[in-house]
Amino acid sequence: MAPSSSIAHFALDPTIVQLNHGSFGACPREVLDAQARFRSAMEASPTAFFVRELPELLERSRAALARFVEADPRDLVFVRNATQAVGAVLASARLTPGDELCTTSHAYGACRNALQHWAGRAGARVVVADVPFPIRGPEEVVAAVLDAVTERTRLVLLDHVTSPTALVLPIEPLIRALEARGVAVLVDGAHAPGMLPLALGSLGASYYTGNLHKWVCAPKGVGFLHVRRDRQSDLHPAVISHGYTSRRQRGRFLEEFDWVGTDDFTPALCLPAALECVPRIAGGTWETVRRRNHELTLRARDLLCAALATEPPAPDAMLGSMATLTLPFTGAPARSAWDVDPLQLALYDEYRIEVPLFAWPTPETRQLRVSAQLYNRLEDYEGLAHALAALRTPS
Repeated sequence: MAPSSSIAHFALDPTIVQLNHGSFGACPREVLDAQARFRSAMEASPTAFFVRELPELLERSRAALARFVEADPRDLVFVRNATQAVGAVLASARLTPGDELCTTSHAYGACRNALQHWAGRAGARVVVADVPFPIRGPEEVVAAVLDAVTERTRLVLLDHVTSPTALVLPIEPLIRALEARGVAVLVDGAHAPGMLPLALGSLGASYYTGNLHKWVCAPKGVGFLHVRRDRQSDLHPAVISHGYTSRRQRGRFLEEFDWVGTDDFTPALCLPAALECVPRIAGGTWETVRRRNHELTLRARDLLCAALATEPPAPDAMLGSMATLTLPFTGAPARSAWDVDPLQLALYDEYRIEVPLFAWPTPETRQLRVSAQLYNRLEDYEGLAHALAALRTPS
């Protein structure tokens, strides 16, 4: 385990027990310092920065990203976040009445909303594959998704790591089976980079998007979209700008996504710094980071399951650096997705523990999700177990 001093590398409030890395990430001070330098250069001479320096800086970051996710840099573009990438793919889809878009019951709420929006505009419909939770193994995911696909299915949206349940889905066999049928697969890998090893060049999905502010610990505002070469000509960003009519040799795909208007590009420019910094904090490689966080996740889950007298809801192999547990007691859950669960507020107000609770799959069921990052220790989860016991409301 990384020493407790690891939190000193991050700009986090050390008086708060941070168990929600998965939602928004946390950026090391070293990376924030690099971002400050880029911002200073941008403000010192905006024209020089945007016109002459930015293209080369973006290519440098794209090359670093390509090495990290094992892909051709010509197939990668930066986006603000994975939700924007999902929106761009769906907006570019040529849907007709009667077409079907498919996803799972564990899909991220924002992306499921996007599916509903674009399907509704085209007279298409969204089909939801019901994946159980608790779950016995990945074969249940494969069966549920393939059973939901029909001859009308045009695209399947799969979470690589689900948000409410923290499951690592078996995307490889699903991609092979679906793409062989001519069904496009869009993988929402918001949590995957930095949590799981990626080899996007050989994965075979039509589209794969991931966030870099989460487990890679880059500044907020940078994700990526990987698009298979044969799918690039029909894809456009949500904002149409100068690249739409570009005739430069590097291609319209890169031109369109690289510039959608004046913006703060520094989160993307800091990616090489984040890729170097995080494993250094762990005292090893990215495999060291992933293994350490996975092992801590399993220990935290087992500790909490014992404290709550409940069984682990998923096998070890279906977890990465997060784990979700169904709370075995009732209370007053949040009234909607926009409200914060009263128990979550109590954990923060009374114990200074930041951990998310989800009313999923129904408002009456409460899921608690813990994350494990380099600044976490087993004592953090012991404190959570103690606080839950103190706040527990019997059924």
